Amino acid sequence: MVKAKTGRPAVLMDVAVLAGVSTMTVSRVLNAPERVRAETRERVLAAVKELDYRPNHAARQLVTGRSGVLGVVSIDTTLYGPASTLYSVEQAARHAGYNVSIASLSSLHRTSIREGVERLRAQAVDGVIIVAPHESAADGLHHLPPEMPVVAVDAGDDIPVPVAKVDQRAGAVRATRHLLSLGHRSVWHVAGPADWLDANGRIEGWRGVLEAAGRPVPDVLRGDWSSRSGYQLGRRLAADPEVSAVFVSNDQMALGVLRALREAGRRVPEDVSVVGFDDIPEAAYFWPPLTTVRQDFGEVGRHAFHMLLDRMAGTEPESRRLVEPELVVRESTGAAPGLNRA
Repeated sequence: MVKAKTGRPAVLMDVAVLAGVSTMTVSRVLNAPERVRAETRERVLAAVKELDYRPNHAARQLVTGRSGVLGVVSIDTTLYGPASTLYSVEQAARHAGYNVSIASLSSLHRTSIREGVERLRAQAVDGVIIVAPHESAADGLHHLPPEMPVVAVDAGDDIPVPVAKVDQRAGAVRATRHLLSLGHRSVWHVAGPADWLDANGRIEGWRGVLEAAGRPVPDVLRGDWSSRSGYQLGRRLAADPEVSAVFVSNDQMALGVLRALREAGRRVPEDVSVVGFDDIPEAAYFWPPLTTVRQDFGEVGRHAFHMLLDRMAGTEPESRRLVEPELVVRESTGAAPGLNRA
């Protein structure tokens, strides 16, 4: 490493020499990465990491008019989905040499979103990504400062800024079709809160499959994303002998449903099949291991970041980028009771 050899911190020229490019190219990668070929950008960023190069952000802002800092507005939560989305956005930005400043909000509405964006503008951020999974965020996304480049994540469709998100409806379709393919007459659904866009998208996908197949559509059971609410609703499901398949809107609630079924003597999957959503790290270690829908939060973060780079460069990205979810089949789903399991 240059630092070890010279006894001084690495400078821009050191990065250029190690990467085999000009100092101008290094500067472009650090200040406007969207204008550099991916192969060259990766080589420069690898040299930056190896040399532990620390850009002088104050000097860069004087020269380029950019701070090298991106802002993220997000709801303050430890829920797996929003927290993973925030992490993926931050990782994508940092990998490209940007620092990230986060404005955490207790709720998402017009006033709070505006205040969050203004707080970040005061820090001279180059652009803002807003993680907006609530229905109430829509109004705020219609009243943003016009001069600030903004991209949304997990937002609704009827908003004036580009959006990157997982196709929630498609994930629910895969889960419901999987259960019907196993011979179940219908599928019960434990949904998330009514003000969450993800929860409502999953309801639409689940209901659409059942209606298209001419199957009964049971009443939606609303939880609050917690294992406790899944357990409480699971006790109701366990008491109904007609229930043989349950699609749960997240893995934490599915954990509660699994416990309630077990306590009631309903075997999974012999008596009742259960599918979750998210594929949290613990899902493979539930008992039984949980069939679930995996969301690629890393891909969402990368899409959002590159869409913001486009807006910062003065070009408009496509208005929507949907990331396809993946059904992960494990041992919590099986043939409907009475069917041949051989």
